[in-house]
Amino acid sequence: MSVWIAIAVTAVGCYVVKLAGLLVPANALERPVVQRLAALLPVALLAALTAEQTFSTAGSLVIDARAAGVAAAAVALVLRAPFLVVVAAAVLVTAGVRAIGG
Repeated sequence: MSVWIAIAVTAVGCYVVKLAGLLVPANALERPVVQRLAALLPVALLAALTAEQTFSTAGSLVIDARAAGVAAAAVALVLRAPFLVVVAAAVLVTAGVRAIGG
């Protein structure tokens, strides 16, 4: 039963957050600082999620093959490779390091 309570509380919370966003006055959203923050926030959240998933296992810091894959993707991005090449480089390097035994 507690799972259903958690689901209901989460649903109500999501609705309240969405409603709060709709109630913000338009002139507050037109400020340059707010627009810049709104543009950068998704990138920062995605970067944080990627870092947490790459370097964390069971709540502890882990440097393994995933880190090598992220490094390969970063190099491919610096070289301005297409997105699929970036993903392929990350996959191949991660698989290679794992195959070697890392």
